[in-house]
Parts: sequence; structure tokens; C-alpha cells
Amino acid sequence: MSRRVFHLVQSSLVVAIGVMVACVGLTAGQRGLDALRWPTERPPRPLSAKPVKFPPYEIRTLPNGLQVVLVSQNEQPVVSARMLIRAGAAQDPKGKEGLAMLTAALLDQGTATRSAGQIAEEIDFMGGLIGTGAGSDLSFVNTVSMSDGLGAALDLMADVVLRPAFSSEEIERQTSQALSSLKVSADDPDSVASQVIDRLVFGFHPYGMPSGGTATSLATLTRQDFVDFHTAWFVPNNALIAIVGDVTPNAAFAQVQRVFGAWAKGAVPAFAPMEPPPPVKRLVVVDKPGSVQTEIRAGHLAISRRDPDHLVLDQVVKILGGEGGNRLQQVLRSQKSLTYGASADLDAYKFAGAVVAETDTRTEATLEALRTVVDEFFRLQRERVYEGELEGAQDFLAGSFPLSIESPDAIATRVLNQLFYELPLDELPAYPERVRTVTVDDVQRVARARLKPGQLSVVLVGDADKFMAGLAGAGFTSIERIPIDELDLTAADLRRPRRGAPQ
Repeated sequence: MSRRVFHLVQSSLVVAIGVMVACVGLTAGQRGLDALRWPTERPPRPLSAKPVKFPPYEIRTLPNGLQVVLVSQNEQPVVSARMLIRAGAAQDPKGKEGLAMLTAALLDQGTATRSAGQIAEEIDFMGGLIGTGAGSDLSFVNTVSMSDGLGAALDLMADVVLRPAFSSEEIERQTSQALSSLKVSADDPDSVASQVIDRLVFGFHPYGMPSGGTATSLATLTRQDFVDFHTAWFVPNNALIAIVGDVTPNAAFAQVQRVFGAWAKGAVPAFAPMEPPPPVKRLVVVDKPGSVQTEIRAGHLAISRRDPDHLVLDQVVKILGGEGGNRLQQVLRSQKSLTYGASADLDAYKFAGAVVAETDTRTEATLEALRTVVDEFFRLQRERVYEGELEGAQDFLAGSFPLSIESPDAIATRVLNQLFYELPLDELPAYPERVRTVTVDDVQRVARARLKPGQLSVVLVGDADKFMAGLAGAGFTSIERIPIDELDLTAADLRRPRRGAPQ
């Protein structure tokens, strides 16, 4: 060893010994103070929030009842037009599940004046986009175009909304695609678990039925069904449209009036869905032999979007399993290494909602993962959350808000959602501040009032033989086991009748 290296090592030893001696002589108070100074593994605090400037907006109504939201935003030479129809999968007639979804899919697949190919060519030529779709409560059509192409984009939107052809060829093609999707989903544990938990939580309420339909329901749909659904629900007094982007409100409104002013007002059908069943403890095991992991869902009925507790419950669920909190992820993945991911969501619809936790785990860890998920529901009720947990959830919600209003299309979506759910528009600009008014006491109050850990519905999709024996020890004594190829979401017992069995 060289002398230089020797002296460096010797010096290091002297310093180390001196530090050890100094530490021995520290008082308990000093050691505690040094511990507070020592770097931790906590991430750095987020930057101070910048003021959020929500663009000004106007709301006008055409004589036919069409509500028009106008937002001028001149950062980009782009305009977004988004229309919502207040009807979606929830309005599917009984036995016609999938009707709303397919109706929306067919809108841009040919009209009385344009073929599907012509629609695609026109929107491509103007450098824009057009999209259609449907959800549980609504259907939508949206376009994005350059500012000078707004008139042409609205002409195309009006043709799609008002004059869909519902041609036999396109109906057959879209139905075939839907049936193929159903076959893929029926063998996908993730998809199966999500559909079954909705069915358990909402029962035979429309939110519990398969929005994409079933092989049986899709086979019953006729062209007249699509025409009738469109005629009943696609009327201006049942619609909203937002025009957002590089256009003045007056110019935008003039274009909307030009293309939709003659749209005839109609009588909107009454809609009063049945009440969802009250939360009940239930465990359904969907048996998929040979699976190497188990999909886990646990949830219960919750509140609608308009409920006064929505803002607080959203943060409760964020702490349980959402961005900025996620106890489930911390415990299941970081502490116990039982999964790669875990989450919880608050699905708040127009008439009801659900709190659903989800994860997957290796088959042999099914019981431990299930117990952990259920325990975390109970812990949120039993123990006060930490200030830091609540701050994390609030930092995410408030911090991500500016990103949600960056583009004209995103602004249109935000404004239309407020109107659709009949929420005050003046709440939008103040959203970050409103989020931060929620306190730990608010979280505890709502968690105790709104979470139902003793009435959780649970779905397990996996190789049942590998974990069935231990389920009773997890507190579940009434267990329904259904082979995956016998699952029927429209049946009361979720089981398809066997061939030859009495109906």
C-alpha cells in the first residue's frame, strides 16, 4: 500500500471514530434533532401552484332548445366542437343492450348524403378529426378543425348527427365487430371482473347491465331499433354543444345557428330507471382453470355526481387507491409485494355511483391480497388519515387541473360536463381552491358515512381450486362459484342455463 493511500485510509478511520464518539455523547434530544435534519426518502414538495385562468365563456340557447357553450381561446388556430346527447347505454331498452353504443358507432359510418369513405376523406382533407361514441349516460359527436374550417366541420357534424343512414351493410359490419369484441372480453379476466363487479353493485339497474350488449341482445337489434333510438333521443332540446377555440363567440354562434337552427324540437321520452339494490356483502368467484393470477374487485354502491359529498368522497377514494395517495398500492405492492398495481375509483354517474377497488395477484396470494383490500376499506373508517396523505391527494387534483383545460377540446369537455350534470359553472375556475378546503375532519366524516366495508361485493376471477378452501377464513361464508364459460350477466344468478335444464 502506498503512503498516500495509507494516510488517506488512516485519516478516514480517525474521522469515522471521531463521529462515533461524538454520537455516543449526544443526548437523546440532540439525536432526535439530528434525525430530523437527516435526509428522508420523501419526494420534494410540489412547486407552488400558479394561478389558473379559466377562459371566459358564454351560454346561449337556440329557439329549438339546443344549448350552446361558447369559449374563445386564441392560443392555437384550432376550434373544437363537441356535442352531447343526453342518452347513452342507460337508455337501452330491456333486452336491447348495446343499442346506444352501436347507434353512436354508426353515426359517422354513412349519412343520407355521404358514405363512410366520403366522411373520412372530407375530415382528412380539412386536416381535422371527427369522433362518435357513447357512455352510460350520454352519446357524443366531436370535431376538431383549423379555425378557418369550422363551418365545414360543423356541416359534417350536422350531417352525422341529423341524417345517419343506418345502412344494412354498416349495421352488419359494426355488429360483427361488437360480437368479436365480446368474445375477446369473455376470455379476459380483467374485463370479466370489471363487468361482474358492476353487475353486483348496480344489480339490474341500467348501470349494471353490459353496455356493449350480449351475443343475444346484439342479435335482436334491427335497423328500426337504431332509427327509433335516434328519433327519440337525438333532438336539439336533449343536446348540448360547445364551440371552443380560435373564434369569436358571435361568429361561432352564427355557424351553429346556420347548421342546427332548423333542427326540429322533439318530445324527450321520460326516463326513470329502477333504484339500484342496497349494498350487500357478496362474493362471486368466476372460475378460470389454469390462470396463474387472480383478478380482484371489491366495491359497493356510492353517490351520484351531483351529491354534495362528491368532492370529499373523491379525495377519500384518492387516498384509498388513487393518484396522490393510494394506500392500496403502498401496502399491496411496496410493503407486501403482492401485485404490480392496485387502485380504487369513484365512478359517479348521473343517477348513482360506485366505489371500486381493483388489483391482481399471483394465484397463491389471492386470500392475502383480498384481506388486505378489505382491511384498507375498514382502516379508512377506523383511523384518521394523515395530513400528508390528504395533501398528496389535493396536490394531484389541484395540480392536474390546469392540464385538463390546456386544449380547446379539454375545455369543451369540462364545461359540458358541468352543464350535463347540472352543476354550477362558476365552480369550474375555483376548482383547485375548492379541493383544498377539504379537511381531515371532512374526510373522516364522509369515510364513515359513505364507505361500506362490511357490505362489500367482491369478485375473484382465477383458478378457483387454488384458493376456494381458504375463503371462509377471510370472512366469506356464502360463496358463488361460476365457471367462466357459464357466466351470464343478464341472469339473476349470473349463470347461463345448461342445455336441457328447465327454463
